[in-house]
Amino acid sequence: MLQRLFLVIILGFVCGSLPVSAQEKQEEGEGYVPVSKFDPKRDAEEDIRNAVTEARRTGKRILLDVGGDWCVWCRRLDSLFVENKDLAESLQRGFVVVKVNWSRENKNESVLSRYPRIPGYPHLFVLESDGKLLHSQDTGQLESGNHHDRDKVQAFLKKWAPQGK
Repeated sequence: MLQRLFLVIILGFVCGSLPVSAQEKQEEGEGYVPVSKFDPKRDAEEDIRNAVTEARRTGKRILLDVGGDWCVWCRRLDSLFVENKDLAESLQRGFVVVKVNWSRENKNESVLSRYPRIPGYPHLFVLESDGKLLHSQDTGQLESGNHHDRDKVQAFLKKWAPQGK
């Protein structure tokens, strides 16, 4: 039994059929793992590549959510989706979401330098399923008083979701 397992592993490596990266695992159908937390240790470049693969597979667009755990408005935006299931469903139905950390520990300058300047956090970038930038959204425009406005966020999601999603 152990010899058979060893043979399967060796054949997998020789034939190249064993996935070795997150993107290869995703392409092999092992499932996309969403980037749902701001993490300075993550490789944003790889996260976006994986999101492009998933967006192409599912017909969704990509929503880059740039911010950090230090950002009170980032936490408020997250809370809005937790408290409003219809918003969360709209987000999930139309977008592959990637949280891109921006903090003292990791500003992700090489990745973020490809996009328009960010005036404040959180900031949203909408990408087509191939990774092309469609829209840069200052979330201050989605606020009302000391919170994000549910209707403004819903209108944003509806406007930028792919047709039929």
